[in-house]
Amino acid sequence: QVQLVESGGGLVQTGGSLRLSCAASGGTFSSSTMAWFRQAPGKEREFVAGISWNGVISYANSVKGRFTISRDNVKNTVYLQMNSLKPEDTAVYYCARGARRGLVPTVAAYYDYWGQGTQVTVSS
Repeated sequence: QVQLVESGGGLVQTGGSLRLSCAASGGTFSSSTMAWFRQAPGKEREFVAGISWNGVISYANSVKGRFTISRDNVKNTVYLQMNSLKPEDTAVYYCARGARRGLVPTVAAYYDYWGQGTQVTVSS
């Protein structure tokens, strides 16, 4: 049984930083595509960043240059380092796990497992 547990969310001021972690259990983490999505109140869930089994990385345009995704296949954990945070980054952030692919899908339907979400709030 695959489980994803996010941590690291919180309240931060504009310009601050947070590091999200997602610990995975079950299945084969090293061959999975891992991604972060977010959902703000009243908005649809959107892709933030993703990393394939072989290190291919993709970012949403809105976070390029500010966020960094990485993975540790020994710890079965994926990270999202978020710098220069803005109020519009406020959302619930979800970790997602999908099948092994050559590219990183940006559509939520391609991911099979989801964490419970962690709240990120950026104050102005």
